[in-house]
Amino acid sequence: MPATGHPHWFFRTADFVRLQSIAIEIICCFLLLTLDTSLSSLHWILLCGLFVAIVYQTLKVFRYSSLYPRKKPNFPSGGMFSIFAANVLQTNSSYGKLIDIINEFDPDIVLTMEANKDWETALKEIESTYPYSEKVPLENFYGMLLYSKQKLHNVTSKFQIEDDVPSIFFEYEIEPNTNVFFACLHPAPPSPTENETSKERDAELMLTGKMIRELDMPTVVCGDMNDVVWSRTTRLFKKMTNMIDPRIGRGFFPTYHAGYRFMRFPLDHLFHTKDLYVKEMMRSRNFDSDHFGMYYEIHHRRNKSTTTSGSITSEEKGDVDTLIKNGIS
Repeated sequence: MPATGHPHWFFRTADFVRLQSIAIEIICCFLLLTLDTSLSSLHWILLCGLFVAIVYQTLKVFRYSSLYPRKKPNFPSGGMFSIFAANVLQTNSSYGKLIDIINEFDPDIVLTMEANKDWETALKEIESTYPYSEKVPLENFYGMLLYSKQKLHNVTSKFQIEDDVPSIFFEYEIEPNTNVFFACLHPAPPSPTENETSKERDAELMLTGKMIRELDMPTVVCGDMNDVVWSRTTRLFKKMTNMIDPRIGRGFFPTYHAGYRFMRFPLDHLFHTKDLYVKEMMRSRNFDSDHFGMYYEIHHRRNKSTTTSGSITSEEKGDVDTLIKNGIS
């Protein structure tokens, strides 16, 4: 269904449940082989179909499992910083639990999503440690609060696609004369209760990608993308920006839904340019949100240059422009 390219939430939902569908398909194979030993032609057709489906789904997600071989990041560090990002769930009032997690990780940057005025008031407790901030508290489940231990440069809050869905952009100095550009995103998902299609979400990711392609500096994109890393849109974003997903070879790190173990999806992401590397990556414990938080320790690779303009075909460039146009219209 996602291969059709149709943006309606009904078609895109199948992208989210690939891990769950693999488990169900394996169970179906087992049941076919054990419950009826007199295998008919129909049984063999069903088994072959299930086998093809399992292989197809596995090829989509295998890169993001801990079984996939990866080069461990063991490069000379030219400076480091850390970030903790979490969708806090606007209606969640377990403020102290999140603050305890922030204090334990002790990151340089804290990003919270779905934060409203109540969360802004509660998080005043951390402002002695994080005196620099950019705040866009909203009551529509798309508020965003950003805190930092050191001064942020060129900070802007933008409503790129939808008038009530903000993004925060800034630069963070990791060593003298070296800044990292940050894009913090939380686009609305395609769902029966949110946007009917993925047009707005896809457009925000593509618009951010086009902006990053014009940069010539280390870059990090972070947030609750409301998309899985193996979707076509996210893969196109990584290709056009030449960015790396630190999940590859480490594991899925499913962050939503924190309350249901079987129905969890990796929706909270961080991507970075090749002159950066993630040394540590950890999922937080539950703090009564529907998401887990994510902690990243990011290092700058000394003497490593990179480009944020990845190689894409003319057809893919057309796809990017079409996705942006469809999301804005």
